[in-house]
Amino acid sequence: MPSFASSAHLVRSMRSLLRPSPQGITSMVSWPGLVVSFHVAKGHHRTGVRDRVSNFGSIADDDSEINTKTQSFQVQPRSVQVHVAHELLQAGHQYLDVRTCDEFRVGHPSGAINIPYMLNNGAEMFKNSKFLEEVSSQFRKDDDIVVGCKSGRRSLLAACDLQAAGFVRVTDVAGGYTAWTENGLPVAK
Repeated sequence: MPSFASSAHLVRSMRSLLRPSPQGITSMVSWPGLVVSFHVAKGHHRTGVRDRVSNFGSIADDDSEINTKTQSFQVQPRSVQVHVAHELLQAGHQYLDVRTCDEFRVGHPSGAINIPYMLNNGAEMFKNSKFLEEVSSQFRKDDDIVVGCKSGRRSLLAACDLQAAGFVRVTDVAGGYTAWTENGLPVAK
């Protein structure tokens, strides 16, 4: 977990995004690639965002009181353009295609492994509840994995989930399969 000093700039840059809970003591900010949470110990209620941010990661004022503040950071995975992703594949990285099986059958980067991040029941898309389990059966946590989808949205979400699960060498493909084909990179069917 990063120290307060290494996280201070990030926290300062997010002040406008922090939201108080109904009780005004907890805040949670979340978007793909970044989760920040903290809780102010009982008796240390702060009223303004500036106070909550400046108090983030500090210790309790009273040694007799248990400090319940926590911090959690997940850094967004690296995203690369399709030409760089292709070079990574040539250097030995593995391509994880997180599109649906139907999308994958239409075409995919050569050598890609398909594990859908989202599933389609015909009426709606929903997250594959076994995604991390299925990825773990195909990849080790220290494998070099390039994650792609159709346009880059699902792959970024999947890459974030993989990083949070302990996969340490995850790279997202910006633009996804659409950019891959538009740039004339090799595909298989």
